[in-house]
Amino acid sequence: MRPVFQSEHEILREQVRRFVADAIVPHHARWEKDHVVPKEVWRQAGRLGFLCCAIPEAYGGGGGDFGHSAVVIEELSRVNATGVGFPLHSDIVAPYILRYGSEEQKRRWLPRMAVGELIGAIAMTEPGTGSDLKAVRTTARRDGGDYVINGQKTFITNGRNAGLVIVVAKTDPKAGRKGISLFVVEEGTPGFTKGKAIEKIGQHAQDTAELFFDDVRVPAASLLGEENRGFGYLMHELAQERLIIALRAAVTMESMLDATVAYTRDRQAFGHPVFEFQNTRFTLADVKAQATMFRVFADHCLALHLKGALSADMAAIAKLNGAEMLNQVLDRLLQLHGGYGYTSEYAIGRAWTDARVLRIYGGSSEIMREIIARTL
Repeated sequence: MRPVFQSEHEILREQVRRFVADAIVPHHARWEKDHVVPKEVWRQAGRLGFLCCAIPEAYGGGGGDFGHSAVVIEELSRVNATGVGFPLHSDIVAPYILRYGSEEQKRRWLPRMAVGELIGAIAMTEPGTGSDLKAVRTTARRDGGDYVINGQKTFITNGRNAGLVIVVAKTDPKAGRKGISLFVVEEGTPGFTKGKAIEKIGQHAQDTAELFFDDVRVPAASLLGEENRGFGYLMHELAQERLIIALRAAVTMESMLDATVAYTRDRQAFGHPVFEFQNTRFTLADVKAQATMFRVFADHCLALHLKGALSADMAAIAKLNGAEMLNQVLDRLLQLHGGYGYTSEYAIGRAWTDARVLRIYGGSSEIMREIIARTL
């Protein structure tokens, strides 16, 4: 057992692993063709207590810590179930509501999120802005007791399934980052519409979509936290999001290494198992060394986060190294599969394609380098 986890975490891991094996793995290929994970899977996970693990029991959550969340993240990543957006829902969207929401907001939304009745998304990225959150053009104009939201968002994870979306908008367009606020918009609000699922090169089962806001009128009670404080909220929460990406990278390296060892032991070339060639063994040895080194660092960052001590630059280092290393490792492992590695029939091909976006979302690798460079 890894020191960062306690026995209660490992008990949860066994439960999640069985759920993933029974309810996700046999169906994920079909969901990739459908570009969406059925909502019933979310409700099933909610009934079993696998959503919002770190949200207090008073609001319907599991009452655990981020270690419990990490278990769910890792078990989904172990089988490369990239379509299942539980981590974003439970460990990115729900914490915003828990930390910055009013008591009424928390009681209204969190219990429904915990049981999978209400699926959450966060709408940051816009066409043409990418990682530059200060440049968002979506606006929220105060009109009496309401705000009127106008704008467009893109690449929104859980976008099609979402029943609740945290929207990043400018309440003071002239103030730059000091004029950003967060709003919670529910599905069905007039003027709020969803585009079709975006066709991506990977993560096909993830219902990534565009969202449109055309004179969407929401009550002032939909403001999350204080007006014009949204940028600070985003910066504070992004450390956990980047740790999630790093944890996924660590597990994917390990699981794809195991799969490749098994494949090369079985695959014959020139009358011998591919594993017997020195090039193969040296490549696998390099990957094991890298994966082991990164696992130690990722667990260190997780331990820091459990103590509330994970800094923005450490999270950026974890995200940068995890994303970059994973892409390099998967490319080397795919090569050992030969032509079969370039098919979706084998897990390595899907993992290789799915992993490319880790260098982009959650803040691109270039942004991570900027954050780290500021500490030099």
